[in-house]
Amino acid sequence: MKLVKTISALVLVGVITASCGQKKEAESTEMNDSTAVGMDATMVEETPNIVGVASANEDFSTLVTAVKAADLVETLSGDGPFTVFAPNNAAFAKLPAGTVESLLEPENLDKLKSVLTYHVVAGKFDAATVIDAINNNNGKYSVATVQGGTIVLSLNDGKVMLTDANGGTATVILADVAASNGVIHAIDTVVMPK
Repeated sequence: MKLVKTISALVLVGVITASCGQKKEAESTEMNDSTAVGMDATMVEETPNIVGVASANEDFSTLVTAVKAADLVETLSGDGPFTVFAPNNAAFAKLPAGTVESLLEPENLDKLKSVLTYHVVAGKFDAATVIDAINNNNGKYSVATVQGGTIVLSLNDGKVMLTDANGGTATVILADVAASNGVIHAIDTVVMPK
């Protein structure tokens, strides 16, 4: 009888120990799973697309307003890749008084789209690639824009310059702003197609 009680007591202690171990293991697994999920969510954070990056920067608020008015958000949120020579707010402020307001009117939608897509090049061209292209082409490199026109890229005192179809120029003032579907180079002047 003592032997049966001893065995029963040992079995009971074993069952209790085993169930406690399983509970700890389950809690440990749950903690590891939730920790892993939290880590994955942080690690998977993705760089926004061109529109997202521009929207997050107050210096591009006029550009973002124009992109929305021209119904180009979906286009510039596409796979790309795109290189955008993005005029900052100061660049838009250089335009003659009333120009931006006029471009934003519904009847000028086609002209607005033309101006905006003139700042976009298909493909991803970071600053190093642009500078190499300029240097490998006798100091000037022409790029076709999504609008269909051409912009000539050159260097002036180590800075990338854009010359538009009308002879107007802009300077890249901030290069290589990364986006998930391309790259943005901020420019100080709005370039215009013919």
